Amino acid sequence: MTEPSTTRADADPTPASTPSTARRGPVVAALMLAMGLAALDGTIVSTAVPQIVGDLGGLSVFSWLFSGYLLAVTVTLPVYGKLSDTFGRKPVLIAGTVLFLVGSVLCSAAWNMASLIAFRVVQGLGGGALQGTVQTLAADLYPLKERPRIQAKLSSVWATSSIAGPALGGLLAGYADWRWIFLINLPVGLLALWLLARHLREPARTEPRSRVRIDWAGALAIFATGAVLVTALVQGGVAWPWLSAPSLGLLGAAAALAALTVAIERRAAEPIIPGWVWRRRTIAAVNLSLGALGLLMVAPTVFLPTYAQSVLGLGPIAAGFVLSSWTLSWPITAALSNRVYTRIGFRLTAILGISLALLLLLAFPFLPFPGEPWQPALLMLLLGGSLGLFQLPLIVGVQSTVPYEERGTTTASVLFCRQVGQSVGAALFGAIANGVLASRLGTDTDLDQLARSLAATDETRRAVDAAVDWVYLGAAGAAALALLALLTLAPRRFPVLKEED
Repeated sequence: MTEPSTTRADADPTPASTPSTARRGPVVAALMLAMGLAALDGTIVSTAVPQIVGDLGGLSVFSWLFSGYLLAVTVTLPVYGKLSDTFGRKPVLIAGTVLFLVGSVLCSAAWNMASLIAFRVVQGLGGGALQGTVQTLAADLYPLKERPRIQAKLSSVWATSSIAGPALGGLLAGYADWRWIFLINLPVGLLALWLLARHLREPARTEPRSRVRIDWAGALAIFATGAVLVTALVQGGVAWPWLSAPSLGLLGAAAALAALTVAIERRAAEPIIPGWVWRRRTIAAVNLSLGALGLLMVAPTVFLPTYAQSVLGLGPIAAGFVLSSWTLSWPITAALSNRVYTRIGFRLTAILGISLALLLLLAFPFLPFPGEPWQPALLMLLLGGSLGLFQLPLIVGVQSTVPYEERGTTTASVLFCRQVGQSVGAALFGAIANGVLASRLGTDTDLDQLARSLAATDETRRAVDAAVDWVYLGAAGAAALALLALLTLAPRRFPVLKEED
C-alpha cells in the first residue's frame, strides 16, 4: 500500500472540516493573484533600485529594501499560521492582503530611503500572510490526489514572475516612475480581495471565539528572535566583520531570545509554535529538509547572474534567462510528481529529487571555463526539475498528515524553516565567495563590487568562476543535509490521514 492510501481512523475529518469547493475556480484565481503579489515583489523592485536610489539617495542602506521585507515575512509566518488555525484562513488572508496593499501605497509615497524601508517592512508584515495562508488554503481546497494541480499553478506564478517581474519593473522605472512598481499592486490585490470575499466559504468554528486565547507573548518573542537573527545574518560581513562585536553581540542576543521563546512557548496554553511541530518525526524531517532547500536555493538565485555576466560575458537580460530556466522545469515536474509519489511514496520521491539535485550541484564546478551559456542553463533546467520532485511531495505529504485545525501551523513552520535557510545561505555563501575572491585577487573586493565594476580581466573572471564553484559545492552540501534528514528522520511512510474528497 502506498502512502496516499494510509489512514489514521481517529483523525478522520468530516466533510465540513474543509472550505466549500462549490466555487473553487474563483477562489483558486484569488489565491494565484495573492501569490502573484508576493512573487512579483522581489523581482520588480530589484530592477528599479538605480532609479529609487537616484531619487531618494541612501545607497549605503538600499539593501534593506529587501532585507527588511524578508525579515517581516520570515518572522510573521508562524504567527499567521497559528492565527489561520484559530480564526480561519479567510480573515487572515484578507487582513494580510489589505496590509500588503496599505504598505504598497505607503511605499509609493515615500519621501526618503528610511521611510521607504519602513514601509517595505509594512508590506512584509502582509506578505507573511500571503505566502503561508495561500499554501494552506491550497491544501484545504483540494483532496490529496489533486493537490499537485494547485501547487503547480502556484509554482507557475513564481515562474512567470521571475521572467515578467524584471521586464515590468524596468519598463515602469524607465518610462513612467519607480513609484508605479508599488501602485501596480492595487488592482491585482483588490481583485483578489473581491474574489475571496465573494466566493470563499469556510466551515463554522465549533469553539466559541470568546474562548480562544492568543499567545501574544510568544508572537512577540518569535518576532524579536527573528528580527535579531536576520539582522545579524544580513549585516554580518557587510556593515561590519563577522567576528566583530556587533556580529557576535547580535548572534548572542538571538540565541538568548531563542531560549526565551522556547520557555514562553512551553508555558503557553495555545503556543504560536507548538512543540508537536518538532516532536513529530514527519514534520521535523520536512522542516529540516526544506530549511536545507532554502539554503541551497541561494547559490543559483544570488550568484548565477553574476557568474553569467562576469564569466560568460552576458548582459543582464541574457543572464536572467540563464537563471530562469529552472523556473520552467520546476512547476512541470511538480505537477507530475503525484504520478511518482502515488507509486513509491512521498519520502522516496523526495529522496529521488534531492539526490538528482545533489549530483547536478556537484557537476557545476566541472563546467569548462569560460564555457557556453547553454551549459549552466541546461544544468539549471535539470536542477529545477529535480527540486520540483523534492519540494512538492514534502509539502503535500506533510499537509496530509495533520487535520484541518493544525494545517496552518504546520505549513507555516515549513515555510518559516525555508525562509530562515535562505537567510543563512545568503550570509554563509556570501562569506565563502568573498573569501575565495580575497585569496585569488589578494584584495578585500567582494563579489558585489566586482559585479558593479563589470571588471572583465581574465584574472577576475577566473576568480569569480572559482568563487561560484565553491558556492555550488556549498549548495551540494546543503542538498546532502536534506538527504540525510530524509534518510534518518522521515518515516518510511508518511502517516496520511483519511479524508473526504
